Amino acid sequence: MSESKIHTIKEIAQKISKEDDRRNQLSRTINELLAERQDVLVGFVELSALQLGDAPLDDILTKLKRFNQLLVDYAALGHFEIYQRIMDGKERRESIKAIASEIYPVISRTTDYFVEFNDKYEGADGRDSIQPLADDLSLFGEAMASRIEKEDKLLLEMSDQVLAHSS
Repeated sequence: MSESKIHTIKEIAQKISKEDDRRNQLSRTINELLAERQDVLVGFVELSALQLGDAPLDDILTKLKRFNQLLVDYAALGHFEIYQRIMDGKERRESIKAIASEIYPVISRTTDYFVEFNDKYEGADGRDSIQPLADDLSLFGEAMASRIEKEDKLLLEMSDQVLAHSS
């Protein structure tokens, strides 16, 4: 086999390897996002289950701080690892770009809401600072449900694409 054919085969193998690495990274990112979303939902349920008027303030503040951290981590992962990449034009698959452009307004709006929620409660230190928490948690639940509905459309398409190229 000639040296040029060997070089060509090596280049093709490197391209395939890079594509496999990209697909594996995407699969890991989707799994991580779903795990973080689950953690946020668990934190939401735990915080919502507290009787905010009767629960010890330290318990509320501890759960609220943990919830806020989970929320920020989840929103950041989705934004920087998935949505920003698509919005920056780095996604080549048309079906994913189409879904992303359809859902991005909801994703962006909920991300903004999550950041506002975090900003509002990150310095909470007393009953007065958490007075509107029950109402805000209700609004959060609605925002999260809307986000999950849209996000799942995109994640399903991305997962289908990864699986289609794996088989």
